[in-house]
Amino acid sequence: MFKNTKAFSSFSVDSLEKAKQFYGQVLGLEISDVPEGLELHLAGGNNIFVYPKDNHVPATFTILNFLVDDVDKAVDQLVQAGVKFETYDSEQMKTDEKGIARGNGKGPSIAWFKDPAGNFLSVLEGKLIK
Repeated sequence: MFKNTKAFSSFSVDSLEKAKQFYGQVLGLEISDVPEGLELHLAGGNNIFVYPKDNHVPATFTILNFLVDDVDKAVDQLVQAGVKFETYDSEQMKTDEKGIARGNGKGPSIAWFKDPAGNFLSVLEGKLIK
């Protein structure tokens, strides 16, 4: 039914201005203002719709994963831009002092951070999808 239908993801934020600054200036994504919110333009021609929501509740899961060649370099650059990384120390998830969960051959190395609205994002090393 939807084989030839284009799809896109969307998520809410509590402030379009903060989202615009974060995604455009901190992360360096191309942003477009649209009447209902913002469009994030990602590599490969993918667009994400960001919309304001008065009673926004941050996602408790990762809404965007950014594939990078070098997770350490990406984390260092984001820290320099003021981004704080999540740290975990549990049986299921452990991160190092930089906030990176090292895959060590059992999966990708990944680090999580939040946007100003509290939504989870990640940078992960490798190629999970083509």
